[in-house]
Amino acid sequence: MEESGIRGKLEERESNDMPSTPPIDQVSHLALDIGGSLIKVVYFSSDCNCSVDDDQDKRLPEKNLGIASANRNYCTLSGRLNFAKFETHKIDDCLEFISSKQLHRCGIQMNSDGWQHEALECDKNIIKATGGGAFKFANLFKEKLGVSLDKVDEMNSLVAGANFLLKAVSSEAFTYRDGQKEYEQIDHNDLYPYLLVNIGSGVGMIKVDGDKKFERVSGTSVGGGTFWGLGKLLTKCKSFDDLLELSHKGNNRVIDMLVGDIYGGMDYTKIGLSSTAIASSFGKAISENKELEDYRPEDVARSLLRMISNNIGQIAYLNALRFGLKRIFFGGFFIRGHAYTMDTISVAVNFWSKGEAKATFLRHEGFLGALGAFLSYKGHGLDGLMTHQQVDSLPKSVCWNGDELRSSVFGNLNENGSIECSVQLSN
Repeated sequence: MEESGIRGKLEERESNDMPSTPPIDQVSHLALDIGGSLIKVVYFSSDCNCSVDDDQDKRLPEKNLGIASANRNYCTLSGRLNFAKFETHKIDDCLEFISSKQLHRCGIQMNSDGWQHEALECDKNIIKATGGGAFKFANLFKEKLGVSLDKVDEMNSLVAGANFLLKAVSSEAFTYRDGQKEYEQIDHNDLYPYLLVNIGSGVGMIKVDGDKKFERVSGTSVGGGTFWGLGKLLTKCKSFDDLLELSHKGNNRVIDMLVGDIYGGMDYTKIGLSSTAIASSFGKAISENKELEDYRPEDVARSLLRMISNNIGQIAYLNALRFGLKRIFFGGFFIRGHAYTMDTISVAVNFWSKGEAKATFLRHEGFLGALGAFLSYKGHGLDGLMTHQQVDSLPKSVCWNGDELRSSVFGNLNENGSIECSVQLSN
C-alpha cells in the first residue's frame, strides 16, 4: 500500500512518506477504483473549518468552483484530496485501511443549527466505486464494512477524472524525453479532442471530445498486468514496484535482437532504422544456447518493459492517426512516473508519427477513475470542488457533469500526492 500527501509545495516522490491518520471527524467522501491489479482510493480530509452561507452572491465569489442555486444552503470545507493504492489480491489491506481511518463512517450533514461532522449509520452509508471490482467485491464491502458500493461507470469515471485534472490542476500534464520533464500549459479552449490512453492491467484508448462526450476506440490486452504477470514468472519479483526497480538496472540489448545484430552493426538507413532499434524483442534468446537462468533477471525485466511500452506507444499513435488527433494523454498505474517507461513510450510515439505527435503524461496518472468516481458525489451532498493554486488561462466557466462550475480553478500538489482544495456541500 502507498499513500502520499502535501503541505503546500511541490516535492519529489517519496513513496515511504505516510501522513498521520486524521481524526475521524476530519474525513468525508471516499471513492474507489477497484481494478484487476490495483485498488485506487481517493478521499477528502478537511480541517473542519466550515463556512455556511445561503446567499449565493456572497458565498460564491467570481473565482470559485461551485454550483449556483439561490434555494440551497452550502458548507464550504477546506482540506485535501488524498490518494492511496493497494494490490487487489490484498484487498483486506484496503478494507483495514478504510476501517482504521473510519473513512466509511464519516460524512457531512446539516442539522437545524447548521453544519456538523458526524458518523453516519452504516446502513445509510454509500461509497462511490468504479472498475470491475465494484461488482466483484460489493458483497465483501457490505459484509466487512457495512457499506454499499454505488457503482459508477468506468469509462465515465476515467474521462471525468482526466478532464478535471487537465482543467483544474496546474502542472498536471508533462512530456518526458531524454531525461527531461517539461510541463505543458493546457489551453482549455483547445483541449478537445484528445486520446486518453489508460494503462492498467490492460489498456483502454478513449477518444474524448468534451465533458461527457467520449468513445472507447481501441485497446490491447498487453498492459500492466502483462508486465507484472510475465515479470513475476520470469524474474520471481514479488511486486510491481520491485519489477520496475529491477528493470532500471538491466540492459535489454543482451536479450533483444537489434537491427545492428542483423545488419552487421549497420543502420538500415533506407527505412530510417538505426542499428540500435529493436528488430525483435527477446529475439537473441532464439540463437543463443542459454536457458532462462543464464540471463540476468534485470535484463529480462528491462526487455519486457521495453517491449510492452513500445507496443502501447505504437498502438496509441496509430489510433490518434486514425482520428486525426495530435494530443495523446497517458494515464494508469503502469507508468508510475518511471523514467524509462515514459521515455520508451515517448520515443515510440515520436518515431511512428515522424515527430508530429507527442506523448503527454499525467502526474495523478493512476487515479483518474477514482477521482472521477469522487466527482460523481455531485448531487449527493458534494456540490463543488475547488483547488487552491491559480491556473492561468482557465475559461470564466466550465461545464462539469452537466452543471455550471464557477470560474477559475486552483490546484496545489506534489508529484504523486494530495491536492489542497475546498469542497462545497449542500443540504
